[in-house]
Amino acid sequence: MNEQVQLLKPKLDEVFAHLHSHPEVSWKETETTTYLKEFLESEGFHVNVFDGITGLSVTIGEGKPVVGLRVDIDALWQEVDGVYQANHSCGHDGHMTMGIGALLMAKERGIPQKGTLKVFFQPAEEKGEGALAVLEQGLIDDIDYLFGVHVRAADEMADGYSAASLRHGAAKMISGTIKGTEAHGARPHQGKNAIEIGASLVGGLQSIHCNPMVSHTAKMTMFQAGGESANIIPGNAKFSLDLRAQENGVMDELYEQVERVIQAVERQYDVEINYKIMAEMVAAEVDAEAEDLMYQAIVKVIGEEKATRTVVTPGGEDFHFYSVRRPSVKSTMLGLGCGLTPGLHHPYMTFNQDALATGVEILTTAIELTFQSKK
Repeated sequence: MNEQVQLLKPKLDEVFAHLHSHPEVSWKETETTTYLKEFLESEGFHVNVFDGITGLSVTIGEGKPVVGLRVDIDALWQEVDGVYQANHSCGHDGHMTMGIGALLMAKERGIPQKGTLKVFFQPAEEKGEGALAVLEQGLIDDIDYLFGVHVRAADEMADGYSAASLRHGAAKMISGTIKGTEAHGARPHQGKNAIEIGASLVGGLQSIHCNPMVSHTAKMTMFQAGGESANIIPGNAKFSLDLRAQENGVMDELYEQVERVIQAVERQYDVEINYKIMAEMVAAEVDAEAEDLMYQAIVKVIGEEKATRTVVTPGGEDFHFYSVRRPSVKSTMLGLGCGLTPGLHHPYMTFNQDALATGVEILTTAIELTFQSKK
């Protein structure tokens, strides 16, 4: 471990302990924002709190190139020990700690000597909405290179290893309603059974086929219809669909076919099916130059034997909206192996916190190499 990181580690451990024990869900990260602001200001940084939303940014230097680092700050809402509560089971507490560490190390190393460094702490990643809100702030409009980071589950990457890019898939979460007609159980011909209509939807989803070389799925994940009376044919129902695809083009095709299925079932039963997209993520579009700079940083910090170019993962990340919505931004996301078990989003998720110091060193080195490559 680098001597600078060793000296910083006690402070980073304190930051992590606080953030881990004070989780806040998407769009409600008010105390988290206040803590980050006060801590960074106490370290001599000028902080800009986002306008109208939680989260903040720190800008150092001026001119080109502009290098950015994004970390997410929200927690999940889930059941822990029988109680629903905010819980950092996706590692965002660790991501914030690494963002702070990268700022502290950049300050120690005098980075940047020329150009601009922007480190920003983004809200509402778990809602798939935070990146889009930050885009509206105009913060990344002048960014040339953008780095992110995400801790990885042990079954995807071993502790002590790192990947120069994470190729997340695209996702769409759809909610909908079926408006049929209720009837007496003895007179099914007088009704339009929402359960039968839902079954046809499920069958239609199973008939969808896109490019088999690109992983994709479309499935129903929630269906509610009927009540306590078993002799009433239910006319109304609520449902949710989950769509996944490893590439954005395949997601577009998948969503188009899902819409066709819904419309066909509407015509078949002569009913009204309303639906809307509740959340969505785009698939990663990794820049080769940014990935190479991150790979060089990993090799420099932990060695080539523990470095890998990329990890393909079916999960979603709203980080990728930045490069999709701003194609001029060259981006990649560091995948940090840290012995994470039992898995991401598990209520009792845990990982090797010492890996965060390694993540700080890799991110800071990637930032430094980027500035050096543009001299």
